[in-house]
Amino acid sequence: MSEFERTVSEAVYPGGSLSIGEDFDGILDAARSGEPWAFERLYRDLAPAVAGYLRLQGAAEPEDLNSDVFLGVFAGLSSFSGTEQQFRSWVFTIAHRRLVDERRRRTRKPSTPTGEPEVLDRPAGDAEQDAMAALGQRRVAELCAELSADQREVLLLRIVADLTVEQVAEVLGRSKGAVKALQRRGLTALRKKLSGEGVTL
Repeated sequence: MSEFERTVSEAVYPGGSLSIGEDFDGILDAARSGEPWAFERLYRDLAPAVAGYLRLQGAAEPEDLNSDVFLGVFAGLSSFSGTEQQFRSWVFTIAHRRLVDERRRRTRKPSTPTGEPEVLDRPAGDAEQDAMAALGQRRVAELCAELSADQREVLLLRIVADLTVEQVAEVLGRSKGAVKALQRRGLTALRKKLSGEGVTL
């Protein structure tokens, strides 16, 4: 795992992962049947990663947009069939589309950016741990700022969403070759940035 991947992973879902594992099919079936605990489990496992993706992509209201994404996910559960990885790809496709819609609205009605990266809302806890989490999020925002919008999109979908090149191509409506080229250029840009700081990517 590269320094960038590690930094992103720790900032977006510290101590966690996106994989539900062998319980996925049962949880999905329960959610389709309207079981509240199953909705909560799917949300708890994926929402932090989706919110992190939206935030690092510059969403104006990432928490509101994240809620909107999961309203769409839960409303469309009956139409989904597939594996856990396909489900993750489907969720991030919805997130990407909501983000594109938000960007279109913002161009019609621009807002003034604050210039400070937003810190993930977390329950109150250990002050040192909260401070380290905030630093990690700022670091990720700084690294993402080194990338073009297309490079950032590809790398975040590969790392945060843990999607394959093929799935990223499908989400973005691009060819696999284009995704691979953007990933390569993005990693090259990050390598230059981090090597200047004495870090190996």
